[in-house]
Formats: sequence, structure tokens, C-alpha cells
Amino acid sequence: MRLLRRRAVIITGLCVGVGAAGAGHAAAGADTSRPWATVNVCDTRDHPDTIGIRASMPGSRSGREERYMRFVVQYFSRADDRWHRVAAGGDSGYLSIGDGRKTHQFGRSFRIEPKRGQSVLLRGRVFFQWRVKGEVVRRASARTRKGHRSNAGDDPRGYSASTCTISAG
Repeated sequence: MRLLRRRAVIITGLCVGVGAAGAGHAAAGADTSRPWATVNVCDTRDHPDTIGIRASMPGSRSGREERYMRFVVQYFSRADDRWHRVAAGGDSGYLSIGDGRKTHQFGRSFRIEPKRGQSVLLRGRVFFQWRVKGEVVRRASARTRKGHRSNAGDDPRGYSASTCTISAG
């Protein structure tokens, strides 16, 4: 990808996980029946050159399945009018978010550095897995969409979008 420098870095200091106080539970009034994903940070003063992706994953009836999320950053290529994965540093791998019957939210932030004078249109895709004894028993995925309420990490507060444009000065 020519628009981005070869290195994109996961910023772990911005990541808010299930272990943070109250960060794991769904926000009041949130849709808890289906997985969803949203962009909750996009190149702000406090988080420059950063896209934050937040997702929500419902629990299970039994509460025994271990739940996993994988956060992937995609960029839009005007050359072929398609979305592509950011090659370096744009994939969190599968992260355990715990088990249980309650809905959990989890998020990851990624630093993206476009070449000087260029901009890049980004979105997120989150892959969800429910596992029993290490075996995947259910899968789902969601692209980032606007209109979801994050319970932590959004900048500015209440921010929710489908995409994010990062521009280099």
C-alpha cells in the first residue's frame, strides 16, 4: 500500500479491555443481541493518527463459551475501489474477552501513518468467536458502523462512526 508507511503500530496504552472498571458491560440502551463494531476514535488531538475500534459481543445461554474478538483495520483503495487490510500492524489477532452470559465491549486502537501530504480512509472489521474447550462453536463478524454507544475509550465522548480519515501534514 503506497499511501501508508510500512509501519502501523498498535497503541496498547489506548486499549480499553474487559478488566477496566465497568468496561466490559454493555452501555445502557445498547443493542446487546448481536455483535457490532464502531469507530470510536479518529485522529483527535489526544489520539493523533489513531483509529480506535470498539466492539460489543453478546454472551451465551450457558455462559460457558470463551469469547474472542479480532480487530482488523482496512483501508480504501481508489485504484480498485475496494477495501484492503492494512498490512503491518493493523491486526490484533484473536483476543480473549472472557466467558459469561453478559454482553461485553472491548476495543483496540491503531496508529496509522499516511505518507506526508496524503490521507487514508479507514474502517474496522471485527471477527467474533465463541469457543468451548478450544473448539470454535460459533462465528460472526461486523464492519464498523455509526450509531453505537461505547462504554469506554471514545474520543470525543459519544463518538461513533463507520469510517475514519487520517491525513498527514
